[in-house]
Formats: sequence, structure tokens, C-alpha cells
Amino acid sequence: MTPQIALDFSPLSMLVGNSPAMRQVHRLVTRMGKSRFPVLILGETGTGKEVVARAIHAMEGRGQFVVVDCSSLVGPLMESELFGYAKGAFTGAHVQKLGLLDAANGGTAFFDEIGELPLEMQMKLLRVLQEKEFRAVGGLSQRSSNFRVIAATNRDLAEEVEEKRFRQDLYYRLNVMRLRIAPLRERKEDIPALILHFLQRYGNGHRLPDEVMDSLIEYDWPGNVRELEHTVQQMVAMNSGPWISKADLPSTVVNRSFERKLTGGNGGSGAPGASAAASFDGNSGIKPLTEVERCAILHAIEYTKGDRTLAAAMLGIGRTTLYRKLKEYGL
Repeated sequence: MTPQIALDFSPLSMLVGNSPAMRQVHRLVTRMGKSRFPVLILGETGTGKEVVARAIHAMEGRGQFVVVDCSSLVGPLMESELFGYAKGAFTGAHVQKLGLLDAANGGTAFFDEIGELPLEMQMKLLRVLQEKEFRAVGGLSQRSSNFRVIAATNRDLAEEVEEKRFRQDLYYRLNVMRLRIAPLRERKEDIPALILHFLQRYGNGHRLPDEVMDSLIEYDWPGNVRELEHTVQQMVAMNSGPWISKADLPSTVVNRSFERKLTGGNGGSGAPGASAAASFDGNSGIKPLTEVERCAILHAIEYTKGDRTLAAAMLGIGRTTLYRKLKEYGL
């Protein structure tokens, strides 16, 4: 049955879960929230890095929390988004526009996926962090902004520094306090609480029987908490309630459960799985693995609305492998 938890409106209530890994996150967030030092948050895509950053900010409760999506800062708009621009700076600049760093003054600037920031912008950001001053595009005077910086990435920044893709001085500037968020597959005991949290947000009195909860717990969630959230949304949307059934589970979760039964629950190719596979005949209704794989890929592409990077993560394969499979199946 779906567990019950008490409502909590403290900053730490944003961080759902009571596994040892999450308790450590709670301790670090509490400690980090008492200072204004830079924080670097590490974790796979979908683990909830922004949620942790917001919790750190909320512990202090000063100013705005401004998100700077480094993966979207591309081309000539990059500097104007960060630093703003002066009237007449370029064609179409009819009025002065303040940038994201102006908005973060007195609060927190959260640089999401900092590893995606181009080297040229890394240099300019380093200067801002050192001097707390910058100049708007087309502007003549310096402007100041006193903000706390929290950065997050799914990359290994130390390796990026070695490969000359990330500035060493900026890495040292950001890596004052560091926090790593474990992937969901390493803290499966948090899954029931997360499911209840999302059911309370998106459901209408929906509940899960034990067999559905078990299937969700045994799945490895390559897309982490974000994938789990989308799955709960999907199940709620497909079921009027109150009980969600195994038929409402997405194919990726069902396929994983089926694979475990084939292999005797050990993920290998031992005797239990072999004997089970040998007993299937043409009337069993069991699809060939190639067809199951093809369907899983199609479902992932449809579910992510064509986002192949996220689809690959949800399927637990690399992006290059996904491209090869798409070509192989003529998709």
C-alpha cells in the first residue's frame, strides 16, 4: 500500500527521502545554508540538483533564487541574458534590459549545468565572481551585484579541467563546498516516499497496490527522480483512480520486471531464465526481445517528445547506442 507521511514546510521538506544518502544531503544542506560560500552540486541528470540548490537558498531566505540555464546560453544572446544590455546596444534594443545577475543581487544565482558553459563565458563569469562587477552589453559603466553562487553539473569537472574544457581557476572558485546527490538506483528506499510526494502533487486520491509499488522499486530509474515524477504523472493521467494497476505502468518498467522474471530475478542468464525461455511457444503471447527492445525505444522517444538524450538515459543506454538502435530498427 502507499505509505503515509506528515506534511512538512521547512526547507528540508523539499528533499524527499530518508535513506542514508539523503540524510547526508540534509546535513550538508543545513550546514551550507548557514554560509554564503559557493556550492558545487554534483549528480546525474534528473537527481534533483535544482531542488537541493533551492533548499540551500531557502535555509538562508535572502533575496531571489535566479536560475541560469548554462546549456541554453548560446550565441550572441549569452552575454545579454547574463549581464543585460543598454538601450541601443544592438538592433531591437529599444530599452535598457537588466540581466539575470542583476535579478540575483542580494540572493542566489544558480548556474545549472555549469559544465556546458563555453570557455569564453567561463572567463567572464570568473571575473564577475571575483569582482562582483560587470558591464551590460553596450553599457559604459560597471554595475555591481552581490549574490551567492550555487553551481550544478552532471559532468566530472575535474576531468573537464584536465581535458582543457573547463577553466581550472573557475573550478577552484566554485568548488568551495561540494555536495553529491546519489542516483535513485543507489537509494531505492526513497522511492515509496517520492511516489507519495508526487501522488499528492498530481493525483486525485490515487493509490498504489503493493505489486505496482514493487515493480517501481525494482526498476533502476536511469532518468532518476525526474523520470519517476514523469512516470507518476503518466499513470495518474491514464487512470481515473483510486487504484493504479500494473496495466498503467510504462513499458520500460514492465520490460524490466519481465526481464527479472526471465532471469530468475538475478539479472543474469542462469538456469531459471533459460528454462522459462525454453518453455515459451508461439501461443504464449511473449514477444521476441528484439520486438520488446524496439517498442521500448519507440515508447521512450514518444515519452520524451523526441529528446534523444533523455530517452537514452531512461533506457539505460548511451546516446550513441540509441542512435545505432534507431538506425538498426529503421526508426
